[in-house]
Amino acid sequence: MHSVCNATDRFTEVHWVRTALARLGVTQKDRMTRQTLTAALLVVAALSAPGIGNAQTFKVERWNIGGEGNTDYLVAEPGTGRVFVSRSTHVMVIDGATGKVLGDIPDTPRMHGIGLAPKWNHGFTTNAGDSTITMFDLTTLASIKKTAIKVGGLDGIMYDDYSDRIILTNHSRPGTAVAIDANTGEIVGTAVLEDNAPEGAASDGKGRLFVNNETKNTIQVLDAKSMKVLASWPLAPCDGPTGIALDRPTNRIFSGCGEKSVVLDATTGKVVATIINGDGVDALGWDDAEKLIYIPAGAAGNVTVVRQDSPDKYTVVATVPTMRGAKTIAVDPIRHMAYLFQPEYGPPPAGTPAPAPGTRAPRGPIVASWFFAITH
Repeated sequence: MHSVCNATDRFTEVHWVRTALARLGVTQKDRMTRQTLTAALLVVAALSAPGIGNAQTFKVERWNIGGEGNTDYLVAEPGTGRVFVSRSTHVMVIDGATGKVLGDIPDTPRMHGIGLAPKWNHGFTTNAGDSTITMFDLTTLASIKKTAIKVGGLDGIMYDDYSDRIILTNHSRPGTAVAIDANTGEIVGTAVLEDNAPEGAASDGKGRLFVNNETKNTIQVLDAKSMKVLASWPLAPCDGPTGIALDRPTNRIFSGCGEKSVVLDATTGKVVATIINGDGVDALGWDDAEKLIYIPAGAAGNVTVVRQDSPDKYTVVATVPTMRGAKTIAVDPIRHMAYLFQPEYGPPPAGTPAPAPGTRAPRGPIVASWFFAITH
């Protein structure tokens, strides 16, 4: 089952729908058809951007894909339509166009992310629960081998086409970046970082890696072959950098941060632009053909879509409603679609103790598992 941001859901409905209907001239007495609702939400997505002349419309579809487990990262396989979604102890493989479940990869304890190495037809998962990575076959989804990562704290993962390596960014103490041979699955290098919470990493395709440090508010530059740290750049006014992408033609790094993201010159490390977005960012997507940046905000329950007008000029073209908690994103740069995933939780069981001050309230059981697809 799918819907287009169904207004009967409890996530973002009241503000978005009322605003959209008012702009469409629809009164509360009018019967809300699916067509009216869809049009309303598309208008809101466009008009929410500063500068209506610069606005673009984005269609949001979502499906309840079922399955158990919380989530962290997801990744889109370019051009195939497949999306790999982390679910704590397994990976769900989804058809991004229909929300259909295509397969499942089991035995990934407390996993966080998935990296794809198409040259070798290999995929990898970061399993924090037993400090291993699983290497699997991209065609059959069968596990090939597990490799122990002794530093622990496994979290982020990406593929560097220049060095033909999978790069892990680990919340170890101290934080580390570990390089894995994408063919053999063996460890070939390690860098010690300045932060215990390194997040996303990106490659310039010419031998340098860039790693966001969430608590230090820096980007560290690494040599992709030697894994030697080359530089550390401050990211002010960014606070809490997580998601990252790099536009190779313009040599610009996009660093996703809470409420204010930044763009850097990848040669000098200078911040050349800032972008206003929602809070609760944990990833960032980039469509290099469309020149669009997608910044998901879990606290705000939306995605800020930004157009690159020139290397140092960026315009917000839409703020697309999703749901609270949806903080990571994956972009297919060939099909030009963006994907998010977030479970919906019911109330905790009766008699559950109140949370201690400063701690998160306990979650109830998962009542739905929402997979989002954004197109324009």
